[in-house]
Amino acid sequence: MPEPHSNGLTRRQVLGIGGAFGLLTTTGLATAATLARRPATTGGQLRSTAQLPPPYQVPLPLPAVLKPVSTDGAADRYEIVQRETTAEILPGLRTPLWTYGGSFPGPTIEARRGRPVTVTHHNELPVPTAVHLHGGRTPAESDGYPTDLVLPAGWPQAPHTMPGMAGTDGHGGGMGAMTDPRAVTTRLKRDYTFPNDQRPTLLWYHDHRMDFTAPAIWRGLAGLYIVRDDAEDALGLPAGPREIPLMIADRAFTADGALTYPSLDPTLRERPGVTEPYVAGVLGDVILVNGAPWPVHETDAARHRLRLLNASNARHYELEARTEDGRRLDLVRIGADQGLLAAPVTHQSLPMAPAERHDLVVDFASAPVGSLVRIVNRLGSGRTRDVMAFRIARPATDDSRIPPALTTDLPDWHREDAVRTRDFAFRAGRMNGGHGWLIGGRPFDPARPDVTVPLGDTEIWRLIADVHHPVHLHLVGFRILTRGGKPPLPHDAGLKDTVSLRPGESAEIITRFDGYRGRYLFHCHNAEHEDMGMMANLEVV
Repeated sequence: MPEPHSNGLTRRQVLGIGGAFGLLTTTGLATAATLARRPATTGGQLRSTAQLPPPYQVPLPLPAVLKPVSTDGAADRYEIVQRETTAEILPGLRTPLWTYGGSFPGPTIEARRGRPVTVTHHNELPVPTAVHLHGGRTPAESDGYPTDLVLPAGWPQAPHTMPGMAGTDGHGGGMGAMTDPRAVTTRLKRDYTFPNDQRPTLLWYHDHRMDFTAPAIWRGLAGLYIVRDDAEDALGLPAGPREIPLMIADRAFTADGALTYPSLDPTLRERPGVTEPYVAGVLGDVILVNGAPWPVHETDAARHRLRLLNASNARHYELEARTEDGRRLDLVRIGADQGLLAAPVTHQSLPMAPAERHDLVVDFASAPVGSLVRIVNRLGSGRTRDVMAFRIARPATDDSRIPPALTTDLPDWHREDAVRTRDFAFRAGRMNGGHGWLIGGRPFDPARPDVTVPLGDTEIWRLIADVHHPVHLHLVGFRILTRGGKPPLPHDAGLKDTVSLRPGESAEIITRFDGYRGRYLFHCHNAEHEDMGMMANLEVV
């Protein structure tokens, strides 16, 4: 992994994909171009054989809010059992799932800023797990590092040895067994402590086991986590039943209702990776929202706050809200991955990469009572163009508002504050004769130090991609400075923890590495890319 250099690449070479850095990516661009199916996607789409319901028939479920098992006035403690279950996702069929607490999505945790939460996770699944609070400002020992595993009963594997990346026959990374001497494993259960010393926002928790993140999330290991504070509560935004969390995820189903996924080892015990057509990412042909296919939600003709998460493995969306007469309703974006914007930004459509969140206000007052407002995906085709709908059931009074100024606590980082600049190429590559996904030309190795940052330093990172790569940093939020050498796009506003790089695109981000010392990660959040090597270590010292 390249360390900072003062006499390295020029701005034109990095941001224009020219010169030496451009040459570095040429092979990756050529290789990855053969993997991308169409410009709007990176990945291969599975086809369901189950009978699928028509859109807008299944009611939208709302994830249950988890109650603490104890509280001492200063902190809350929760318990979650990771277990197998079945649920009716497609009408009339039962789908086996791996779950947090027996539901998909898992239960929502509601936290207050500055009030610590400890979650005890009990692993009753047949494989090890690791829980990551995505977007959390979390001490390293609770960040869910991919080798810090919770082992199930009877698991025979030595705690510090991992099976490694998938085989050497062109279907996976082919890295062989790997050893991580710093791995901290526990058996049956583990406490994860989240100080919640961060801006109010929508986070999510998901499995982060090394090499098997993608199929574990696909099977159901994902849930929402919301941080709130008094200042946000006082803004007068839509609240109560008019604040709706929406976890969007695509899946595919067999004829009997089971999830289908192209794992090389369906037990997820030994051999990671997916079959050849899906090494660029796995796409489903059924769009689920809060675990329901193309659902409908009956509601008032009033403003609503929609808390959106793209929990898909690899699918990108571009969302619009359309009335039955074809009008597009404004999507008023009030928050990004890491909390409120300084001021609202109005959009007609919004792109959304895996792991990104949007905090939106949509006003349904102009939609006739009895009509539908459809949320559609402009990047989809056929059934994947539909997402969900709102049925406007009744007129309503509305005392909510969207203040012209939302917050003043955004970090004020400037380019001249950066003490160093680093360059990273995210591209396809070859590993031991198989396909892989690399950062800086190297696949992930938990025992290798990649980037070391002194606590408190501000840095600029320059990122470049061959195909779609949503790049996620653990521990810190960042601001997007440029895209392709130009100012950031309107949807880049605010504090982010995931930046969506489009094919051939570059971006500059700025962040301050504060909070905690320890070993963290940065990686592509296309979950298949992540499992096949596109992850690196970040050590804060």
